[in-house]
Amino acid sequence: MTVIERHQPARHRAIFLSDVHLGTRGCQAELLLDFLRRNESEYLYLVGDIVDGWRLKRWWYWPQAHNDVVQKIMRKARKGTTVIYIPGNHDEAARQYCQLTFGEVRVQEDAIHVTPEGRKLLVIHGDQFDGIVRYARWLAILGDWAYTMALRLNTLFNWGRRRLGLSYWSLSAYLKHRVKNAVQFIDNYEQAVAGEARRRGVDGVVCGHIHHAEIRTIDGILYCNDGDWVESCTALVEDFEGRLRIVRWAEEYARREAVPRLVPARMAAE
Repeated sequence: MTVIERHQPARHRAIFLSDVHLGTRGCQAELLLDFLRRNESEYLYLVGDIVDGWRLKRWWYWPQAHNDVVQKIMRKARKGTTVIYIPGNHDEAARQYCQLTFGEVRVQEDAIHVTPEGRKLLVIHGDQFDGIVRYARWLAILGDWAYTMALRLNTLFNWGRRRLGLSYWSLSAYLKHRVKNAVQFIDNYEQAVAGEARRRGVDGVVCGHIHHAEIRTIDGILYCNDGDWVESCTALVEDFEGRLRIVRWAEEYARREAVPRLVPARMAAE
């Protein structure tokens, strides 16, 4: 007997997603689709690098799961979710369409999100504060290639872990946070983004770009990075009282799959 799992989607005031990288083999589209099905919100912010134009220019990769993610987002917009798309460096071609609306999805360079208690949060991808992306594009492309190779190694590594019954573990994230220069880059980036929020006179900032989910306060500015859907599969969510938290969906999915779904005898008899 096939059991169809029924669930009520979790309700949030706002969801922030970035660095999905649709169009790449590293994109965890199935996990993202599962997240979108199980979570609803009044506001959905797409905080850059949703589609990886850099990669698609070199070779075309667009499986059905990636199309399903786009369709699911568009369906949410049609059903009343306010969807705001803020392009990043990998989907920078969309920046020429800022202030336009496509299928109920509004494209903006950045946005100000106001929490229920009136705090103002600058929502921006963040590549503007990455000196390599701004001033040494060739080096950014080279780094993107090296990152792709690390993700492929990560895929093989986790295939072996699954064979041993072990959970997912990000090799690339581990290496990134053990390299001194990478750690310093992240800290510099966070300081720069928080500084921009302070310059604009807002209370905090929500960004992406560096694939490192975190919530912390930097010199009085609330800094929130929603992570990515390549390595960590994370999102930032806001509840109806304005509280923000990071959802780590790969871990939640693994816990859910580990719970046996037993059919009660009464139901089985029916």
